[in-house]
Amino acid sequence: MLSRLFRYATLVLFFTILLHFILLSAHDQYREATASRLSKFSSHFQEELLGEDLNLSAETTSQSSSKSSNDLANATFVMLARNSDLEGTISSIRALEDRFNSRFGYPYVLLNDEPFTDEFKRRVSVLTRSEVKFGTVPKDHWSQPDWIDEEKAANARKQMELSQVKYGGSLNYRHMCRFNAGFFYRHELLQPYRWYWRVEPNVKFYCDIHRDPFRFMEENNKVYGFTIAVYEISATIRTLWRTVTDFIKAYPEYLAHDNAMGFISDDDGKTYNRCHFWSNFEIADMDFWRGPAYTAFFEYLDSQGGFYYERWGDAPVHSIAASLFLRRDQIHFFEEIGYQHDDWGHCPIPDDVWEKGRCSCAQGNSFDMDVSSCKPRWDRFIRS
Repeated sequence: MLSRLFRYATLVLFFTILLHFILLSAHDQYREATASRLSKFSSHFQEELLGEDLNLSAETTSQSSSKSSNDLANATFVMLARNSDLEGTISSIRALEDRFNSRFGYPYVLLNDEPFTDEFKRRVSVLTRSEVKFGTVPKDHWSQPDWIDEEKAANARKQMELSQVKYGGSLNYRHMCRFNAGFFYRHELLQPYRWYWRVEPNVKFYCDIHRDPFRFMEENNKVYGFTIAVYEISATIRTLWRTVTDFIKAYPEYLAHDNAMGFISDDDGKTYNRCHFWSNFEIADMDFWRGPAYTAFFEYLDSQGGFYYERWGDAPVHSIAASLFLRRDQIHFFEEIGYQHDDWGHCPIPDDVWEKGRCSCAQGNSFDMDVSSCKPRWDRFIRS
């Protein structure tokens, strides 16, 4: 009897243990299956969610990021700035990014006659997703040549200062004019590029710029673009036109057919009417400055010493060269670019242009209508 009870108890214990293991195994399989299903569901959910995020990100990027490199011209912005111009540099780049470059992504080249500080580079670099390069102007491009008679040059500065000619007493300003006239496009940081857009510290851009000015220039065979035209100060260029006419006599082959002489001279080249494109804004082809006509022209002007004995500016030098060595149809006025530098600015006059650009400037205050503007002369000339 006891033996049978013992066997029965043993069998019950055995089946109890077996059932326990079966239940544990089933539970583990259920847990694994459940975990697998949850894992697959989670993975699928994450993929869909991630996909939505990626699609959203791609959509946002396509709307707000720069154009692809294939859509861009071989171009850059160029700014000459000092370390003390930091706030003005920030203001200009932020305005340019807001109105144009955040949608295009052109790079920047900033140049200084001394090294930029780390603080300057750090605060400027964060303003844009575009590449920003910082360079120093070579000393021989920012100094008075040793063949200049310093006594004569110093006397000229003194006389201009006494006559209250703007920047008349400044040697550094003359370095700047000479550099912009004949050297900036030779800087090593600019060698990879063909097109440039000159930007100054403390300028304003009043309108959205929908059309790429670089591609417009490239596709329409334009070489030089401007927004403002003014008269130069007579006291700063007393012998400039005589030097220009001497060059033309020596190199008549550089004069372009159907050029813009009629814009800068009212008497077929006998005198200069002092009109020039205001070069603190210019969009142009550096291959023109690097070419034989302008190279010979600048070197001839430079040899005469007028950058230091007088105060020849890069604006009249560039403007005269563009007007003589280019066809008139290769020079372009950018009506749609609302722009302000110091007290003078251009605001688009046509209502449709102003509205399309969402311009914030007052059309009635555009310098184009001022008596000091050469824009009316340009309009008459280009229509002739």
